[in-house]
Amino acid sequence: MTRDEQAGPVGDEPTGPAWSAHDSAPHGGDDTHTEHVGHAGQSAHGAAASTEPGGGDEYDVFIPEIPDSPESLGDMGSDPIEGDVHPDTRRAAEHLDDLRRLQAEYINYKRRVDRDRDVARDQGITQVVEAMLPVLDDIHLAREHGDLDGGPFARTADKLEGVLARFGVTPLGAKGEPFDPNVHEALMHVDASTVELPKDATTTTVVQVLQPGYRMGDRVIRPARVSVADPV
Repeated sequence: MTRDEQAGPVGDEPTGPAWSAHDSAPHGGDDTHTEHVGHAGQSAHGAAASTEPGGGDEYDVFIPEIPDSPESLGDMGSDPIEGDVHPDTRRAAEHLDDLRRLQAEYINYKRRVDRDRDVARDQGITQVVEAMLPVLDDIHLAREHGDLDGGPFARTADKLEGVLARFGVTPLGAKGEPFDPNVHEALMHVDASTVELPKDATTTTVVQVLQPGYRMGDRVIRPARVSVADPV
């Protein structure tokens, strides 16, 4: 009886005696199949046989060995090491890049906030000084006329100017200093013979401060309005 005759209809269990690759092959003991199967389901290439249900050695599957060296990977990709990166390592690198971008954005934001805070502070002080300019002008006129020679009002004026100095506000314009168009505004030009100039004056000189100016840092809030004269 042949093997086909032993097998029953499709889906039924075989009716004949079961045999495997380890048994002697029928029809004279042909061991062609067993030459490719090693001991305990090992193929001729040394790979483990399939463990599908139905028998430990029912299917003989060849599994090629993967080379260990990157040079032997051949055409597996232009960057074979990149494919071996663990997903957690790749995710950690992405999070690190996000953290660095966030840190850079925070540093830039902090710099803008600090700069804007300083600008807002300077603008606030400037607005206060500009609002107080009439009061400061009256103090200057009172000092010029001798009304601040002692007394409580003189101390109040000194305290006010001291408070402004704490915020970086300093007066501009003094008699005898060289004329500077950046900080002075000449309202009058008088003859040098009618005024007293410093002996070492070699250029246009301030001879009278009509209205003092004020500066905060490098910013001129108001230039000093002065009277000038040229040396003879």
